[in-house]
Parts: sequence; C-alpha cells; structure tokens
Amino acid sequence: MKRRLVLMGGAAAAATLFSGCASQNLDAYAGERPELDLRRYFNGRLTAYGIFQDRSGQVVRRFTVVMEGRWDGDQGVLDEAFTYSDGRTERRVWRLTRLADGRYTGRADDVVGEASGQVRGNAFNWRYTLRLPVDGRTYDVQFDDWMYLMDDRVMLNKAVMSKFGIRLGEVTLTFVKG
Repeated sequence: MKRRLVLMGGAAAAATLFSGCASQNLDAYAGERPELDLRRYFNGRLTAYGIFQDRSGQVVRRFTVVMEGRWDGDQGVLDEAFTYSDGRTERRVWRLTRLADGRYTGRADDVVGEASGQVRGNAFNWRYTLRLPVDGRTYDVQFDDWMYLMDDRVMLNKAVMSKFGIRLGEVTLTFVKG
C-alpha cells in the first residue's frame, strides 16, 4: 500500500511538472487581429527595448536593439544592433526565408543550425538554438520565442531560454516600428 502511494504521488508530481512545460498552441491565435505579416512588420527601421530575467525573475540585463529589415520577395535580412545597459554591443544578422503556410526559417552566425517558426493570426512562434558567450565560454541554449502584434507599430515578444529542458530565464521585448 505504501509503495502504491509513493508511486501515485510520484506520478502526480511528474504530471504537474510536465504540464508546466507544455507549450502554447499557435492555432489558438489564428483568428486574432491585426494579422501579422513578418515581411511587412520587419521591413524598415525598428527599435526594441528588452530585459533578461533569470530563473527567479530578477532582471539581470537591460538592452536596446536597433533593427533594419529588408525583403526581396520571400528572402529577408534583419540586421540587429544590440546595446546593453553596461555599454557592451553586439550584432546579429538574420537571413530569413518565407515558406508556405506562414512558416519561416532563419540563419544567423551565432545560431546553431536553422531557426524555424510559424505565424498564425497576430502571433509568431520562433524556435532556435543560440550559441551564447558567457564569461569566456560558449553555451548552446534553446529559445522558444512568442511574438504578438499589438497594432501596426508595436509587437511584444516573450522568449524562454533553456538548456537540457531546464528553464534558464526569460527575455521580454517591446518592438516599436518607425
């Protein structure tokens, strides 16, 4: 009886743990407006303001990103210039491709392999592995980005950063177009 109770308790704990790891359903946003067209939104100059929070929720980094996007048909380039609150700067250039059914792929020098994402309604889910330098070492960490178009100028972005399935922190950004 005691063994059965322990097994049931373990199963309940595992179910609770794994339900917390469940992903959002992109299709839930299919009817949301305004409809996001990445080629239109990430075209021209944008500025983003962001924070990185560690696992405990503490803000450990603040940053601004100035972006310039351009598209030629289904091929796009998004040039990002980061400035962190400590004065450090960084640059990432995404090469994006629009595929069928609202799907996109992307590559950047510090991205391992290919990023993939999909748009539904006003939302975009973008997943990739980033090679992140920390204190002289590099770590490959996974990002699960969710972007939500609020209006023609503003988009919100929340990304969970993890390694080996363990949540390391979150990035929150507000994009402003124009």
